[in-house]
Amino acid sequence: MQEKKKENQTVFRMDNIQKSFGGLEVLKDISVSVRTGEVVSIIGPSGSGKSTLLRCATFLEKIDSGEIRYRDIIAARNNEEGRAVYAKAEEIRKAKKEFGLVFQSFNLFPHYSVLKNVMDAPVSVRKQSKEQAEQKAMELLGKMGLADKADVYPKQLSGGQQQRVAIARALAMEPEILFFDEPTSALDPELTGEVLKVIRLLAEEKMTMVIVTHEMPFARAVSNRVIFMDGGVIVEQGDPEKVFGSPEQERTKQFLRNYQS
Repeated sequence: MQEKKKENQTVFRMDNIQKSFGGLEVLKDISVSVRTGEVVSIIGPSGSGKSTLLRCATFLEKIDSGEIRYRDIIAARNNEEGRAVYAKAEEIRKAKKEFGLVFQSFNLFPHYSVLKNVMDAPVSVRKQSKEQAEQKAMELLGKMGLADKADVYPKQLSGGQQQRVAIARALAMEPEILFFDEPTSALDPELTGEVLKVIRLLAEEKMTMVIVTHEMPFARAVSNRVIFMDGGVIVEQGDPEKVFGSPEQERTKQFLRNYQS
Protein backbone atom coordinates (compact mmCIF):
# COMPACT_ATOMS: atom_id res chain seq x y z
CA MET A 1 0.00 0.00 0.00
CA GLN A 2 1.09 3.54 -0.71
CA GLU A 3 1.89 5.73 2.29
CA LYS A 4 -0.84 8.15 3.21
CA LYS A 5 0.27 11.75 2.96
CA LYS A 6 -1.50 12.91 6.10
CA GLU A 7 -3.42 11.16 8.80
CA ASN A 8 -7.02 12.04 9.57
CA GLN A 9 -7.39 14.32 6.57
CA THR A 10 -10.62 14.63 4.58
CA VAL A 11 -9.98 12.71 1.37
CA PHE A 12 -13.38 13.17 -0.23
CA ARG A 13 -16.58 15.07 0.39
CA MET A 14 -19.94 15.68 -1.24
CA ASP A 15 -22.12 18.54 0.00
CA ASN A 16 -25.82 19.11 -0.63
CA ILE A 17 -25.96 16.74 -3.59
CA GLN A 18 -29.13 16.61 -5.64
CA LYS A 19 -29.70 14.34 -8.61
CA SER A 20 -32.84 13.62 -10.62
CA PHE A 21 -33.59 11.34 -13.53
CA GLY A 22 -36.43 12.92 -15.44
CA GLY A 23 -38.94 13.95 -12.79
CA LEU A 24 -37.67 11.44 -10.22
CA GLU A 25 -35.47 12.92 -7.50
CA VAL A 26 -32.99 10.16 -6.61
CA LEU A 27 -30.62 12.08 -4.31
CA LYS A 28 -32.10 14.76 -2.05
CA ASP A 29 -29.58 17.10 -0.44
CA ILE A 30 -27.03 14.39 0.46
CA SER A 31 -23.78 15.30 2.25
CA VAL A 32 -20.98 12.79 2.91
CA SER A 33 -17.32 13.16 3.88
CA VAL A 34 -14.62 10.51 4.28
CA ARG A 35 -11.34 10.83 6.15
CA THR A 36 -8.01 9.09 5.61
CA GLY A 37 -8.10 5.44 6.68
CA GLU A 38 -11.84 5.42 7.26
CA VAL A 39 -14.10 2.60 6.04
CA VAL A 40 -17.64 3.80 5.37
CA SER A 41 -20.36 1.32 4.43
CA ILE A 42 -23.56 2.52 2.76
CA ILE A 43 -26.57 0.29 3.29
CA GLY A 44 -30.24 0.55 2.39
CA PRO A 45 -32.99 -1.00 0.27
CA SER A 46 -32.77 -1.27 -3.50
CA GLY A 47 -33.67 2.03 -5.12
CA SER A 48 -32.56 4.09 -2.11
CA GLY A 49 -29.93 6.01 -4.12
CA LYS A 50 -26.79 4.20 -2.87
CA SER A 51 -25.34 3.26 -6.25
CA THR A 52 -26.35 6.60 -7.79
CA LEU A 53 -24.41 8.33 -5.01
CA LEU A 54 -21.31 6.32 -5.92
CA ARG A 55 -21.80 6.96 -9.63
CA CYS A 56 -22.00 10.70 -8.95
CA ALA A 57 -18.93 10.55 -6.70
CA THR A 58 -16.94 8.90 -9.50
CA PHE A 59 -18.24 11.10 -12.35
CA LEU A 60 -20.22 8.33 -14.05
CA GLU A 61 -23.29 10.52 -13.49
CA LYS A 62 -23.48 14.30 -13.25
CA ILE A 63 -25.08 15.91 -10.23
CA ASP A 64 -27.74 18.60 -10.64
CA SER A 65 -26.52 20.68 -7.71
CA GLY A 66 -24.05 20.50 -4.85
CA GLU A 67 -20.29 20.26 -4.46
CA ILE A 68 -17.83 17.40 -4.98
CA ARG A 69 -14.30 17.69 -3.64
CA TYR A 70 -11.25 15.41 -3.57
CA ARG A 71 -8.76 16.85 -1.08
CA ASP A 72 -8.17 20.38 -2.42
CA ILE A 73 -9.63 19.65 -5.88
CA ILE A 74 -13.12 21.10 -6.29
CA ALA A 75 -14.56 18.91 -9.05
CA ALA A 76 -18.06 20.42 -9.06
CA ARG A 77 -19.73 23.36 -7.34
CA ASN A 78 -22.87 25.44 -7.73
CA ASN A 79 -23.05 28.50 -9.92
CA GLU A 80 -25.10 31.59 -9.06
CA GLU A 81 -28.27 29.85 -10.24
CA GLY A 82 -27.65 26.96 -7.84
CA ARG A 83 -26.79 24.46 -10.58
CA ALA A 84 -23.68 22.30 -10.45
CA VAL A 85 -20.84 23.31 -12.76
CA TYR A 86 -17.93 20.93 -13.25
CA ALA A 87 -14.27 21.92 -13.20
CA LYS A 88 -12.13 21.92 -16.34
CA ALA A 89 -11.07 18.60 -17.81
CA GLU A 90 -7.56 18.79 -16.32
CA GLU A 91 -8.95 19.18 -12.80
CA ILE A 92 -11.36 16.29 -13.33
CA ARG A 93 -8.45 14.13 -14.51
CA LYS A 94 -6.59 14.99 -11.30
CA ALA A 95 -9.66 14.12 -9.23
CA LYS A 96 -10.04 10.77 -11.02
CA LYS A 97 -6.51 9.83 -9.99
CA GLU A 98 -7.56 10.14 -6.36
CA PHE A 99 -9.98 7.20 -6.43
CA GLY A 100 -10.46 3.64 -7.66
CA LEU A 101 -13.82 2.04 -8.38
CA VAL A 102 -14.70 -1.66 -8.16
CA PHE A 103 -17.94 -2.57 -9.93
CA GLN A 104 -20.33 -5.40 -9.13
CA SER A 105 -19.85 -6.79 -12.66
CA PHE A 106 -15.99 -6.85 -12.61
CA ASN A 107 -15.59 -4.94 -15.95
CA LEU A 108 -12.32 -6.66 -16.83
CA PHE A 109 -11.00 -6.54 -20.40
CA PRO A 110 -11.78 -10.05 -21.72
CA HIS A 111 -9.03 -9.94 -24.39
CA TYR A 112 -6.31 -9.01 -21.85
CA SER A 113 -4.56 -11.46 -19.55
CA VAL A 114 -4.99 -10.99 -15.81
CA LEU A 115 -1.55 -9.35 -15.62
CA LYS A 116 -2.27 -6.96 -18.49
CA ASN A 117 -5.64 -6.03 -16.94
CA VAL A 118 -3.83 -4.93 -13.78
CA MET A 119 -0.84 -3.17 -15.35
CA ASP A 120 -2.53 -1.49 -18.33
CA ALA A 121 -3.78 1.70 -16.65
CA PRO A 122 -0.57 2.45 -14.70
CA VAL A 123 1.33 2.29 -18.02
CA SER A 124 -1.19 4.19 -20.18
CA VAL A 125 -2.49 6.70 -17.62
CA ARG A 126 0.27 7.11 -15.04
CA LYS A 127 3.06 6.57 -17.61
CA GLN A 128 4.84 4.00 -15.47
CA SER A 129 7.44 1.84 -17.16
CA LYS A 130 6.23 -1.64 -18.12
CA GLU A 131 8.81 -3.16 -15.76
CA GLN A 132 7.62 -1.06 -12.81
CA ALA A 133 3.93 -1.69 -13.59
CA GLU A 134 4.49 -5.43 -13.95
CA GLN A 135 6.35 -5.66 -10.65
CA LYS A 136 3.56 -3.79 -8.85
CA ALA A 137 0.87 -5.86 -10.59
CA MET A 138 2.51 -9.12 -9.54
CA GLU A 139 2.76 -7.86 -5.93
CA LEU A 140 -0.95 -7.05 -5.94
CA LEU A 141 -1.93 -10.35 -7.54
CA GLY A 142 0.11 -12.08 -4.84
CA LYS A 143 -1.82 -10.15 -2.19
CA MET A 144 -5.07 -11.29 -3.83
CA GLY A 145 -3.88 -14.92 -3.88
CA LEU A 146 -3.77 -14.90 -7.68
CA ALA A 147 -0.07 -14.76 -8.57
CA ASP A 148 -0.42 -18.09 -10.40
CA LYS A 149 -3.22 -16.66 -12.60
CA ALA A 150 -1.20 -13.82 -14.16
CA ASP A 151 -1.19 -15.31 -17.66
CA VAL A 152 -4.78 -16.54 -17.86
CA TYR A 153 -7.80 -14.65 -19.22
CA PRO A 154 -10.81 -13.46 -17.22
CA LYS A 155 -13.19 -16.07 -18.69
CA GLN A 156 -10.98 -18.79 -17.20
CA LEU A 157 -11.52 -17.44 -13.67
CA SER A 158 -14.36 -17.81 -11.19
CA GLY A 159 -16.43 -14.74 -10.37
CA GLY A 160 -14.64 -14.35 -7.04
CA GLN A 161 -11.25 -14.50 -8.76
CA GLN A 162 -12.37 -11.95 -11.37
CA GLN A 163 -13.48 -9.57 -8.63
CA ARG A 164 -10.16 -9.93 -6.85
CA VAL A 165 -8.40 -9.07 -10.13
CA ALA A 166 -10.67 -6.01 -10.38
CA ILE A 167 -9.60 -4.95 -6.88
CA ALA A 168 -5.93 -5.43 -7.80
CA ARG A 169 -6.49 -3.34 -10.93
CA ALA A 170 -8.01 -0.52 -8.88
CA LEU A 171 -5.16 -0.66 -6.34
CA ALA A 172 -2.53 -0.58 -9.09
CA MET A 173 -3.42 3.08 -9.68
CA GLU A 174 -2.48 3.82 -6.04
CA PRO A 175 -5.72 5.65 -5.23
CA GLU A 176 -6.28 7.54 -2.00
CA ILE A 177 -9.80 6.11 -1.73
CA LEU A 178 -11.50 2.98 -3.10
CA PHE A 179 -15.21 2.86 -3.92
CA PHE A 180 -17.00 -0.50 -4.06
CA ASP A 181 -20.44 -0.74 -5.66
CA GLU A 182 -21.99 -3.91 -4.23
CA PRO A 183 -18.82 -5.91 -4.97
CA THR A 184 -20.34 -9.29 -4.05
CA SER A 185 -23.85 -9.01 -5.51
CA ALA A 186 -22.95 -11.10 -8.59
CA LEU A 187 -21.30 -13.86 -6.53
CA ASP A 188 -22.55 -16.96 -4.76
CA PRO A 189 -21.97 -17.18 -0.97
CA GLU A 190 -18.71 -19.14 -1.17
CA LEU A 191 -17.13 -16.71 -3.65
CA THR A 192 -18.51 -13.76 -1.68
CA GLY A 193 -16.35 -14.84 1.25
CA GLU A 194 -13.19 -14.68 -0.89
CA VAL A 195 -13.84 -11.07 -1.86
CA LEU A 196 -14.92 -9.92 1.60
CA LYS A 197 -11.72 -11.41 3.02
CA VAL A 198 -9.67 -9.20 0.68
CA ILE A 199 -11.67 -6.08 1.58
CA ARG A 200 -11.25 -6.89 5.27
CA LEU A 201 -7.48 -7.14 4.72
CA LEU A 202 -7.47 -3.71 3.06
CA ALA A 203 -9.44 -2.29 6.00
CA GLU A 204 -6.84 -3.68 8.41
CA GLU A 205 -4.19 -1.88 6.33
CA LYS A 206 -6.14 1.38 6.77
CA MET A 207 -7.12 1.73 3.12
CA THR A 208 -9.74 4.47 2.80
CA MET A 209 -12.91 2.87 1.42
CA VAL A 210 -16.58 3.52 0.72
CA ILE A 211 -18.54 0.30 0.28
CA VAL A 212 -22.12 0.03 -0.96
CA THR A 213 -23.17 -3.39 0.29
CA HIS A 214 -26.04 -5.70 1.25
CA GLU A 215 -23.69 -7.76 3.45
CA MET A 216 -24.86 -6.53 6.84
CA PRO A 217 -22.65 -8.60 9.19
CA PHE A 218 -19.65 -7.62 7.08
CA ALA A 219 -20.56 -3.91 7.17
CA ARG A 220 -20.95 -4.12 10.92
CA ALA A 221 -17.58 -5.83 11.40
CA VAL A 222 -15.36 -3.88 9.01
CA SER A 223 -16.69 -0.30 9.01
CA ASN A 224 -15.77 2.75 11.05
CA ARG A 225 -19.07 4.33 10.05
CA VAL A 226 -22.32 3.08 8.54
CA ILE A 227 -24.71 5.22 6.50
CA PHE A 228 -28.30 4.03 6.05
CA MET A 229 -30.03 5.52 3.01
CA ASP A 230 -33.65 5.32 1.95
CA GLY A 231 -35.66 7.36 -0.50
CA GLY A 232 -32.66 9.41 -1.61
CA VAL A 233 -31.78 10.72 1.85
CA ILE A 234 -29.46 9.67 4.68
CA VAL A 235 -31.85 8.39 7.33
CA GLU A 236 -29.21 7.53 9.91
CA GLN A 237 -25.44 7.21 10.23
CA GLY A 238 -22.87 6.54 12.88
CA ASP A 239 -20.83 3.87 14.62
CA PRO A 240 -21.74 0.42 13.26
CA GLU A 241 -22.54 -1.00 16.68
CA LYS A 242 -24.93 1.87 17.33
CA VAL A 243 -26.61 1.77 13.92
CA PHE A 244 -26.98 -2.02 13.93
CA GLY A 245 -27.40 -2.56 17.67
CA SER A 246 -29.59 0.37 18.71
CA PRO A 247 -30.76 2.40 15.69
CA GLU A 248 -32.65 5.59 16.48
CA GLN A 249 -34.87 5.84 13.41
CA GLU A 250 -37.89 3.60 12.94
CA ARG A 251 -37.11 3.18 9.22
CA THR A 252 -33.64 1.87 10.11
CA LYS A 253 -35.12 -0.59 12.60
CA GLN A 254 -37.63 -1.78 10.02
CA PHE A 255 -34.92 -2.33 7.40
CA LEU A 256 -32.53 -4.16 9.75
CA ARG A 257 -35.25 -6.53 10.95
CA ASN A 258 -34.91 -8.21 7.55
CA TYR A 259 -31.29 -9.11 8.33
CA GLN A 260 -29.92 -11.37 11.01
CA SER A 261 -26.37 -10.43 12.12
